[in-house]
Amino acid sequence: MSDTITITGIVATDPRHIVTQAGLDIASFRLASAQRRYDSESQKWVEGETNWYTVTGFRQLAVGVTESIRRGERVIVTGKLRVRAWETEDKSGTNVEIDADAIGHDLTWGTTVYTKTPRAEDTAEQPTDEPNPF
Repeated sequence: MSDTITITGIVATDPRHIVTQAGLDIASFRLASAQRRYDSESQKWVEGETNWYTVTGFRQLAVGVTESIRRGERVIVTGKLRVRAWETEDKSGTNVEIDADAIGHDLTWGTTVYTKTPRAEDTAEQPTDEPNPF
């Protein structure tokens, strides 16, 4: 079973990018998501609890994240939620992870410029014996 979740938050760490021996691109970063609410008694906005997520993107998304996302930026992440309990001899805890399907800047807080990355088949030379249909 997988739950799809969409989260807005602040990128807490610069993305870490690795390429596996099999050639798979993987990027991950920590995301902090805090809820603000208006307290009518004090007549001001107050910060709620902060939830922490590890966000992971694969393949082309990993490349795009590495080139586009930086610590401190506000983003929107959608993907599959995974909650895992862990335990050592001294401690125990829970990791909350998102396997991202999409990541982008939250335009409520600023603007961004989009640059399309050409696909490999778009940049490959066309065969000389077939006319280019475009």
